[in-house]
Amino acid sequence: MLERTLFTEEHTLFRDNVRRFMEQEVVPHHADWETQGFVDREIWRKAGANGFLCASMPEEYGGSAADERYSIILMEEGARINATGLGYGLHSEIVAPYLLHYGNDHIKQTYLPKMASGEMIGAIAMTEPAAGSDLQGVRTSAVRDGDDYVLNGAKIFITNGWHCDLAIIVAKTDPAAVGKRGAKGTSLFVVDTSMPGFSKGKPLKKVGMKAQDTAELFLDNVRVPARNLIGQENNGFIYLMQELPWERLQIAVVAIASAEAAIGWTTQYCRERKAFGQEIIQFQNTRFTLAELATEVQIGRVFVDRCIELKLQGKLDAATASMAKYWCSDMQFKVLDACVQLHGGYGYMWEYPIARAWADARVQRIYGGTNEIMKELISRSL
Repeated sequence: MLERTLFTEEHTLFRDNVRRFMEQEVVPHHADWETQGFVDREIWRKAGANGFLCASMPEEYGGSAADERYSIILMEEGARINATGLGYGLHSEIVAPYLLHYGNDHIKQTYLPKMASGEMIGAIAMTEPAAGSDLQGVRTSAVRDGDDYVLNGAKIFITNGWHCDLAIIVAKTDPAAVGKRGAKGTSLFVVDTSMPGFSKGKPLKKVGMKAQDTAELFLDNVRVPARNLIGQENNGFIYLMQELPWERLQIAVVAIASAEAAIGWTTQYCRERKAFGQEIIQFQNTRFTLAELATEVQIGRVFVDRCIELKLQGKLDAATASMAKYWCSDMQFKVLDACVQLHGGYGYMWEYPIARAWADARVQRIYGGTNEIMKELISRSL
């Protein structure tokens, strides 16, 4: 395999620390978290104490001022052990950047240090029961009333939703725009989940990602101080479009790391499992299948690493990020499905990591904008 040139020696040392943390603090408990439907909050505080949360945030807000490669290492190492219950990536590299890039001093000073320590868990609430990938169809409303905004609406499929202490809420601040398609009148708010009128549904029971808490959120006349408006009123859609490419690249990062792990598990299984008197790896079909999968993953790896370089240079555009998200998540599921097949009946058993990874991977083609939406975005750039 091609040697990766993306990381420095410092990154390698950080990866060693992350891998040790994952093996000691996550692997022994992940099966229990899958049963209960969420990870224990203690793991968030431990991650914060180790500097694994919001590492790319400035030091004045509790971060390490590190580049995004450190967060990417956390994503890759989580995928390597199929620790899908950890919502660190969304918390640190999706929620926190909105606060840092567009929030006022009050927002930054109030929330970012607590996010970096793991004291507060962040979520972002875009999706609604009637508006999935179509962010222009948001119906949640925010009406100005004196020094507050009054928010009403419902959100669904929210990662970290059951645990979250703060949530970025996507809402319409233009009364004429509520319930109508279009980017007009969209605003973002930081909502403390302890605010009266804010409530959470029970963790949703999903096909995969069973350890990841995902919930519905409800806002019933929630009074949010005007100072919790992120950026400028009615500019929320612009902020979303600016940040979504990085979110989509993160999905691609996880897809590649997951596919690499699956090939590793499957190759080892095929060397140990026998059929018709010989190891499965000795059959030409097995070898050729693994060769094809490894080649596609290598192609994806090179593309994604290039996208990461573009991100670090501030040059990653929406179309390229959409390409990475759609192609890599499609490829990930293709690889995992083939690996399940090579495991035979054991590949369908939950105790085998390939079965859990296969179930977990399906949503990668849905969230962050469905792959059909990705193709639409790509086509607009042609």
